[in-house]
Amino acid sequence: MFAARRLLVSNTIKDVFARSKHTLPELPYDYKALEPIISAEIMQLHHSKHHATYVNNLNIAEEKLKEAVVKGDVSTQIALSPAIKFNGGGHLNHSIFWCNLSPNCSDPDATLVKQIEKDFGSLEELKKRLSETTVAIQGSGWGWLGYDQKAKSLRIATCANQDPLQATTGLVPLFGIDVWEHAYYLQYKNVRPDYVKAIFDIVNWKDVNARFKSASGC
Repeated sequence: MFAARRLLVSNTIKDVFARSKHTLPELPYDYKALEPIISAEIMQLHHSKHHATYVNNLNIAEEKLKEAVVKGDVSTQIALSPAIKFNGGGHLNHSIFWCNLSPNCSDPDATLVKQIEKDFGSLEELKKRLSETTVAIQGSGWGWLGYDQKAKSLRIATCANQDPLQATTGLVPLFGIDVWEHAYYLQYKNVRPDYVKAIFDIVNWKDVNARFKSASGC
């Protein structure tokens, strides 16, 4: 009886992990679509190499986790946490990032503008503060505009490396700026401020609007 129950649990775990295998999302535009702000070469490397690596390594880590769970190997499960956090965060962050950008200009809708003005005074002030905070990140990481569901307010935050915003801070991610060097160095060299300033010219505010609506219920 015990052996049969253990086999059933083991097979259930395997089925869950098999169904949750991650894949690289397609971009909603061509690699060259964001030029001249972000070059086709950067986009191709960033998406098909870097993001693809996070996806691949996340799947490998989760496969090892599945085996550890089936065996009841808690030590290995704990040891896999950093790899899952790093690669899972990289996958989550980039999946948002691609949708946050667009070759087609758009504007924040009236509801989001009202919230921005309430929390920052103006859209320009938000851009200024988000830019300054993001440029100041030491090493690799992300600058984020997030939504605090408890306080019902917008907040600016940074995350190191590939730490995901919501799991790290509790804020719902609305718009992120990737300041890992692979996101801009081929084009902007070491002048991170120029890259951060330029990225606001390709913000997909329609996507940000939708994320804000979902997070706030507005």
